[in-house]
Amino acid sequence: MKGIMDRRSFLSALAVAACSGLVRPAQAAAKDGFVMWHSPGCGCCLEWAKRIEASFGRRLPIIEVDDIAQVKRAQGVPADLNSCHTALIHGYVVEGHVPPADIKRLVKSGSQAIRGLAVPGMPAGSPGMDVGHDQKQPYKVYAFAANGKRGVFASHG
Repeated sequence: MKGIMDRRSFLSALAVAACSGLVRPAQAAAKDGFVMWHSPGCGCCLEWAKRIEASFGRRLPIIEVDDIAQVKRAQGVPADLNSCHTALIHGYVVEGHVPPADIKRLVKSGSQAIRGLAVPGMPAGSPGMDVGHDQKQPYKVYAFAANGKRGVFASHG
């Protein structure tokens, strides 16, 4: 289909960009699976990234992209679990405002059945969506597999 890039094509394009000097921070980030993609101007994504950096004790390279939907498709994020940013954290796909503790639990488990975690939408009170807000709403973190299976990984609020 025109306009859709599979994961291999996406990673190849990223490698070409890295080699050409266009995306130097992404080169190392993609190699070890620690990077975040987001649309320019989205501040809540940057707040979430600060939480990840503090929790994991390292800098999270951030890549601004004009077509975030393309990144989500390339990383295998189910459309109904989409949020405002997509990341790779230790090789797992992380979609949206997933709490760092949930990501750490997944990483520690070493699960090969789980492709990633997602918090659909942008729930008030989730990490990055709690700055300047008194409101909190309950939300769920979903685990998803490459074969499309999914389930609730954690509930918050």
